Amino acid sequence: MKRCAAVGNDGLRAVNRLRGWLCLPILFCGFACGKKEPPKPSAPPPPLPSVIATEDKPKATSSSGNIPDSVDGYQVIRARTKDGEIASMGVKAPRGWQVVQPPTEPDPHAGKFTIDEATKGLDKKGTLAAQIETSMGSFYCDLYADKAPNTVANFVGLARGLRKFWDSEKLAWIARPYYDHTTFHRVLPGFMIQGGDHTGTGQGFIGYNFPDELHPALHHDRPGQLCMANRGPNRNEAQFFITEGAAPHLDKSYTIFGQCEPATLVQRIARVPQSGPPGNTPLTPVTIDRVKIKKVVGGAAAWMPASAKLPPMPGVPPPGGVVPAPASNPK
Repeated sequence: MKRCAAVGNDGLRAVNRLRGWLCLPILFCGFACGKKEPPKPSAPPPPLPSVIATEDKPKATSSSGNIPDSVDGYQVIRARTKDGEIASMGVKAPRGWQVVQPPTEPDPHAGKFTIDEATKGLDKKGTLAAQIETSMGSFYCDLYADKAPNTVANFVGLARGLRKFWDSEKLAWIARPYYDHTTFHRVLPGFMIQGGDHTGTGQGFIGYNFPDELHPALHHDRPGQLCMANRGPNRNEAQFFITEGAAPHLDKSYTIFGQCEPATLVQRIARVPQSGPPGNTPLTPVTIDRVKIKKVVGGAAAWMPASAKLPPMPGVPPPGGVVPAPASNPK
């Protein structure tokens, strides 16, 4: 993983060019820091979900935690002065790197967030489940709190606004329903859809990560599996993906923490018009409008109304085909 404690030569030259701007330590994060990119089903795929190298990704334009480009190609980051004011400076990362502004304050949860904290106030009886409301329909997902408790706690805590995350725009740890109004920013027909990044680019950074939970009883062998994307081994944050096909080559690398229906909704989202490689970004955003969490006797199947069930798309193989194993793993 490419990191340095302060601005490198390129960064110093950038600061010198921008007279009057603040100088402060900056963290550069290279390709190895990005989420590993999911393969495309039409060719042997490298293992899954990911942030791509900076030059290959669409530029972020929202104001919630991203780092927008300035007019001259430099990226703007924010810093708090000793007087408490927020100032900006421009930095240009080397090609293939991205600028990441790390937290200036420690994680208020000290890197730990339990399932008891995440489910506080919910009913005691029933299976823990999630409804992921999207602009194209809703998923109803059973969550595996018994097999992946830390992953489920993180997902539920973020969804309910109980687990704080780092907002690099506001320079603060904030708590709000994290997934509301995010998008599925990457779609690969036959394989999976990936979402849950507050910047909408796949490059978002939330200030912390946590270990994988690779349960021996769970395998990437069916459609509708709810899994964590990651930046490498034991580096999960907030992004997730839902499978359309079986992908056994992912078993040793990605946590499975739930099962969602209908898988035919994955099929529809995966086939919206998109940008194509490398980003595979929908041309019209597919939004995650809200994630609801509750305990339901009978689980997600009892929660899901008949109106949420969708037939397979005409002329498209039903979900569940096996994604080819990769020729080699990414470095």
